[in-house]
Amino acid sequence: MKKVITYGTYDLLHFGHIRLLERAKALGDYLIVGVTADSFDLARGKINVQQTLIERVEAVRATGIADEIIVEEYVGQKIDDIIRYDIDIFTVGSDWEGHFDYLKEFCEVVYLERTEGISSSEIRSEKREMRIGLVGNSSILDKFVRESRYVNGVTISGVCHFEETGLSETLAHLPLKTDNLDALLEASDAVYVISTPTNHYEHIRRSLIKGCHVLCESPMVIDPAQWDELMTIARDRNLVLADAIKTAYSMAYWRLILMAKSGIIGKIVSVDATCTSLRDMKIDDPRWLERSWNSISAWGPTALLPIFQVLGTGYLQRTIATHLLQEESRYDAFTKISFVFPHAVASMKVGQGVKSEGELVISGSKGYIYVPAPWWKTDYFEVRFENASDNKRYFYQLDGEGIRYEIMAFIKSINCNKRPGYIDEEVSKAIVNIIREFHEGKDVYYI
Repeated sequence: MKKVITYGTYDLLHFGHIRLLERAKALGDYLIVGVTADSFDLARGKINVQQTLIERVEAVRATGIADEIIVEEYVGQKIDDIIRYDIDIFTVGSDWEGHFDYLKEFCEVVYLERTEGISSSEIRSEKREMRIGLVGNSSILDKFVRESRYVNGVTISGVCHFEETGLSETLAHLPLKTDNLDALLEASDAVYVISTPTNHYEHIRRSLIKGCHVLCESPMVIDPAQWDELMTIARDRNLVLADAIKTAYSMAYWRLILMAKSGIIGKIVSVDATCTSLRDMKIDDPRWLERSWNSISAWGPTALLPIFQVLGTGYLQRTIATHLLQEESRYDAFTKISFVFPHAVASMKVGQGVKSEGELVISGSKGYIYVPAPWWKTDYFEVRFENASDNKRYFYQLDGEGIRYEIMAFIKSINCNKRPGYIDEEVSKAIVNIIREFHEGKDVYYI
């Protein structure tokens, strides 16, 4: 019996896939189809997959062509599979011509011509054609534009900026440059907002009223009542309103959160997160203060994320200690917040005028998870135990600091008409509550 094996993602299965599978089956007597796992696709930078692994496996199974279906999960697996299943022929589409010649050592390699005019990428692009407008002034906008190019079906419609200074070269090449938000909204299906937090409410509300989906840098607002209002508007109009914290969308971060919740380090008793950076702060310049993010707004949401996602938002007590550089604007150079939960404690340190080790430590009764600096854009973490020989290291590729995954999740949530699952509403509102209490000076100690 001649055995044939082939591999693919098989996202949005179409006639081209089916035709390729039929021709693969015709090469032998028994066809094994390898469907790539979600994690393997992400690790390879393939972020625009629309269907889950289960959906894609079932789609292949429903064709009735495959005699056996397996899941491809790691680099080098093809060699393992060819040896394990005693494969005679490896085959794949001709767009991979020459790429898998190294497998000729183990079996015959056949490249099949693909069906012209059909591709999953084109189908995904047509399905998700989305014009995203940019609102605000930040160097992150340049990164957002660059990373959007990796997501099928996304175009940047323009930018609404509020600076008198010129735009960067990247933004200057956008189709629309304006200081009129309504003009941008007319040309957009969705917007990414990174104006100052005090302006978020106005910019988000106007965008939602105009029928645009919104991805906004956290904190979304600094008033819980405004958060409630905006969420109500979004729900009533079937629009997506989501927080943009790029860390939440990176594979390494998400895996370590799931691992912590799985009990691998036992009962979690402490979460400690630090995020700091040094910047030139022009406290005597009112215009600079007006358009700048203070430390608690710039770093607070990121530092609070693992605390609330691991321990929940039901803390019993919290204290804030801060060093203000400018009291009127509540501009802090450094802030530390300590929490007491029913069965655990947590702390976060943030600052733009103080430098510290930017690490994340999740401590448990059996061990701890350690994420080295800068943990908020990590591709690596360790699970450590009392016996060091039991320690394990985990590596996950991170492209674009997580921004491209953030954009992809936003687009997918629009297509599915639901909020991205990476940051739930409870966590989003809890972040807003903390920022509000800081600005109100509630239980705040000044150092």
